[in-house]
Amino acid sequence: MASFDKKAGKWKEKIVHEMVEYWVNVVYLTLVFSAFTQYRRFLLAAYDIEYTDYGVALIQALIFAKIIAIGSVIPLARALEHKPLIFPTLYKTVVFSFLAGVFTVIEHAVKNLWNGRGFTGGFEHFFEKDFHEVLAGSLVIFVAVIPFFAFKELGRVLGDKNSIAALFFLRRTDQ
Repeated sequence: MASFDKKAGKWKEKIVHEMVEYWVNVVYLTLVFSAFTQYRRFLLAAYDIEYTDYGVALIQALIFAKIIAIGSVIPLARALEHKPLIFPTLYKTVVFSFLAGVFTVIEHAVKNLWNGRGFTGGFEHFFEKDFHEVLAGSLVIFVAVIPFFAFKELGRVLGDKNSIAALFFLRRTDQ
């Protein structure tokens, strides 16, 4: 019976840990996507264009946080774990940026399907965008998630006991 209690305790601990990590990812990504949304709103307002896609930032953050959680289970950068931290950090950033681009295309398709313009109408709408706009959006996402993955890689290397999050968010006793 004690063995079952230990296993149940480990599962509960793991579930709580995964949920906390998921919601931390959601908060960070929501801040990044919201800042980008607000920037886009300010930029378009200069040309008297109204932009109101505020909820999209939260939906994107929820989806991408789940992708990151799944990616942490899949051995994406296991071969790079013993190399300098810049390699797994940049690798994960590139993979995530690529996935963000793919999901942006899918988002446009679903949004246009929802608005009655058809699934392919979303693809057409996305590919009508200026190349520079797509490149700028991709670059912003790429640069914004570098510190995110660097923070995660530092936490992985330092381990749970001396995690980087504890250094930032818990009171330290200087000796």
